[in-house]
Amino acid sequence: MPFALLSLALLVFSPQVLEPRSLLKELCPRRPMAFGDLLEQVGGTGRFQVLHVTLLSIPVLMLASHNLLQNFVAAVPAHYCSLHANLSHLQLSPEEALQVTVPLDPKGRPQRCRRYAAPQWHLLAENASDGAEGPGAAELQGCADGWSYNMSDMGSTIVSDWDLVCDLRSLKEMGQTVYMGGVLVGALVFGALSDKYGRRILLLISYLLMAVSGTCVAYSTSFSYYCLFRFGCGMALSGLGLNTFSLIVEWIPTRVRTVVGTATGYCYTVGQLLLAVIAYFIRDWRWLTLAVSLPFYVFFLYSWWFHESSRWLALSNRPEQAIKNLQSVGRFNGRHEEAEKIDVKRLEESMKKEMSCTQGSHTVLDLFRTPVMRRMTLFLSAVWLSTSFAYYGLAMDLQKFGVDIYLIQVIFGAVDIPAKVVITVSMSFLGRRPSQAGALIIAGITILINLLVPYDKQTIRTCLAVVGKGCLAASFNCCFLYSGELYPTIIRQNGMGWVSMMARVGAMLAPMVLLTGDHLPWLPGLIYGGAP
Repeated sequence: MPFALLSLALLVFSPQVLEPRSLLKELCPRRPMAFGDLLEQVGGTGRFQVLHVTLLSIPVLMLASHNLLQNFVAAVPAHYCSLHANLSHLQLSPEEALQVTVPLDPKGRPQRCRRYAAPQWHLLAENASDGAEGPGAAELQGCADGWSYNMSDMGSTIVSDWDLVCDLRSLKEMGQTVYMGGVLVGALVFGALSDKYGRRILLLISYLLMAVSGTCVAYSTSFSYYCLFRFGCGMALSGLGLNTFSLIVEWIPTRVRTVVGTATGYCYTVGQLLLAVIAYFIRDWRWLTLAVSLPFYVFFLYSWWFHESSRWLALSNRPEQAIKNLQSVGRFNGRHEEAEKIDVKRLEESMKKEMSCTQGSHTVLDLFRTPVMRRMTLFLSAVWLSTSFAYYGLAMDLQKFGVDIYLIQVIFGAVDIPAKVVITVSMSFLGRRPSQAGALIIAGITILINLLVPYDKQTIRTCLAVVGKGCLAASFNCCFLYSGELYPTIIRQNGMGWVSMMARVGAMLAPMVLLTGDHLPWLPGLIYGGAP
């Protein structure tokens, strides 16, 4: 499965672990990869690796910006029906015009989707009551002349530009679902192509696709074009993630993958904080989209320096280019003599051990062939889907907490840091299964408790949501390690690909569940809390 490249890359960042005995069906002995000996010879942790990993990690900072961009570009401002056209020539204050045009809701705020069919002049009289309810209620109609938006707290958004409110409010959630669909399709497309054409060229294409698609999103003239180009951004994000982690892993020795993987993972966490800062200073959605997309042109330009994975080149029957790259790395690391000793014969002898471990054909059907594997795959699928589903359900609806969205984005991003530390310690001392179960149970309970907290208790609601989001981030960390341990080596690639696909499906479903809140306000929270 194409998702396996990213999944395995994240998996190897974790400390080496033992698999359950009942699932040990490995064809090859557990030993360091033979290619690692050649990598150590030219300098496994030299200047090249430091610069290589740094340049690959910088774009990871911007991944969160596109993943969570919807929170800011699709923020819903306060709105109500525009005034009747025949009121424009009258000498009325804005408050008076609003009073005779728009009825109030039970909370005393202007209704968002209805107005009086005719101006209610009697409401201007002192102590007059709203005539929208009761036996003599005034006739109401939809917003025939459009909407007026209160933009005092934010700049323009796609909601205010294209009137994605009232009957069209579902289109806002559809936009995020389309983006997540692009992430899923991109994983399938770029995963398959990177195995065939290499990591470097696909990473170049991903950078360019993200830059061009993001620019086109900023200049979109309609919601349809916006969705089309956001789909392209989603595809690019998958290609970028898959090939970034593959290139990092395949140019560093196994002994430092845990440290490097942890540091790279925290780049995404820092990216969430960076998005809040950028969005705070750039309130217009078009300029914000440009701000998080234009850097990818720079990434595209300097990525031409990247070396293709010599391991992939050797396994793709291109030993001459593999040796050339290894020698280039050796010279960069100051190991000229050691690099010159590498030749085709030595490379082929080293790669024989690795190639023998890749022989045999296994498909996704092997995940369901035996009762033990079938049960385990179904259970892991449920864990991955529910974790991703609830995570994006919380992270993509910041306005519901009634707190400043820039502040809540910072808090939501920062909580990932201690969450990852706590789950790592928990997995080491309590084990994988209790840690995985505990993270999901606590996340579900906090989300469900939030349903009982009054809306005006914003501090309590926010604290519960932060705990839930942190637990779901911790659950993600545990998922990668635990799933990799449970699947035998010979089908681990297919297994990790399958459960990763389940996570993408959960991310696609999460925005659409919010629409059920239009009928039953408590239902989205019940679903988001019940799933984990």
